[in-house]
Amino acid sequence: MILRVILSIIIGFILTGFLYLKYHPVFGAKASKEKISVFRHSTNFARKKFINQIPTVMDTRITTSVGILRDLMKGNPDGRPNRAIPVEPLNSVIMPDESSKVTWFGHSTLLLEMDGKRLLLDPMFSQTPSPFPLFGGRRYSKILPIELENLPPIDIVIISHDHYDHMDYQTIKVLKDKVSHFCVPLGVGSHLVAWGVDPERIKELDWWNEFKFDGVTLVCTPSRHFSGRSVFDRDATLWSSWVIIGQETKAYFSGDSGYGPHFTKIGEKYGPFDLTFMECGQYDERWSAIHMMPEETVQAHLDVKGRILIPIHWSAFTLALHDWTEPIERVTKAARERNIGIATPKIGEAVMLGLGEYPNSIWWR
Repeated sequence: MILRVILSIIIGFILTGFLYLKYHPVFGAKASKEKISVFRHSTNFARKKFINQIPTVMDTRITTSVGILRDLMKGNPDGRPNRAIPVEPLNSVIMPDESSKVTWFGHSTLLLEMDGKRLLLDPMFSQTPSPFPLFGGRRYSKILPIELENLPPIDIVIISHDHYDHMDYQTIKVLKDKVSHFCVPLGVGSHLVAWGVDPERIKELDWWNEFKFDGVTLVCTPSRHFSGRSVFDRDATLWSSWVIIGQETKAYFSGDSGYGPHFTKIGEKYGPFDLTFMECGQYDERWSAIHMMPEETVQAHLDVKGRILIPIHWSAFTLALHDWTEPIERVTKAARERNIGIATPKIGEAVMLGLGEYPNSIWWR
C-alpha cells in the first residue's frame, strides 16, 4: 500500500510537470503546420528545426558537465553586486525632429529613439528571467528607469530570439496594446499570437529579410545561437541580430551570439554603424560557441564597422559563473587597447547620438 501511494505521488508530480510545461502560457506556442511548411524554404531550417550556418556545438563531455555542475554548486560570491547599482530615472522621451538617443535598461533591453520613432529591443522588465520565478536569479536593480505601465507608445518592438532573458511573457502581456509592430525572427510570432498580440502587427523575418516602416528599415541578420522555451521546442524558432537604419542614424544589435564570420558579412553589406549594441556577458569558454567572450565582442564591433560600442547582456542577471563586473572590465580594456570608442552608461542613462561625447564613467566599481 505504501509503495502504491509513493508511486501515485511520483506519477502525479510527473503528470503535473508535463501538463505545466505543455500548457502554461509562459512557454508560448509552436508554429502551425502551415508555417512550418514555409520555414522549409529557409536555408536556416533543416530536419524540423533551425540551424546555424557554421558548426555550433557546446562542450558536452562528461568531465565538462561535471565541472559546470561543481562550479554552479560552489557558486561565486562576486557573481552579484553586494550593493544597489545606480539607476537613472527615465524622465522624458524624444519628440519628432529632436536628437536621437538610446536608453539601456540592463541586460539586452534598450529603448532606441530616432527619427521620431520609438524602438524597444528585447523587452524584459520582469525580476527573474525564468518560467519559475522562485528559482530564477533576481534582477540586480530592484527598480527600473521607468515602470512598464508608464512606457509611452512604442512604434516597433524588436526581438532577437525567444529565450526568457530576451522575450518575457509578463512584459509582452502588459506592453502588447501600445505597440504598433513586432519584428521577430521566423517562428517567434507564434508565441506572440498565443499571448494575445494581433497577428497583423507581427512581422516574422528570415535572415537578410527587410521590413520598412515610415522611413526606418529593419534587417533581420544572422547570429550564432539557439532557441527554445521548454524541453519540447529546442531550435523550433530562429534567432537573429538586427540592423536598424534611420534617416540619420544606423545601429546594429547583436542579440545573443557566439563569434563568427557573420559579423564581417553584416559589416560589408550594411556597415558602417554609428552605434553597436553588442553582447558582452554570461559567457564561459565551455559555451563560447553561443556567447562571445569580451575580447570577441570588440572584434565583432570592428567586423561590422561600428563607431561607438555599447556593451549589453550584463548588469541585470547572473546567468554564468564569472564575476558580475568581469564583462565590462574586460571589454573596456580590450576597447582601449584597440582605440575603439565605447560608451558605458548607467542603467537609464541616455546616450545622445551625434554629440561626440558619450557616458564613460566607471560606475560599477
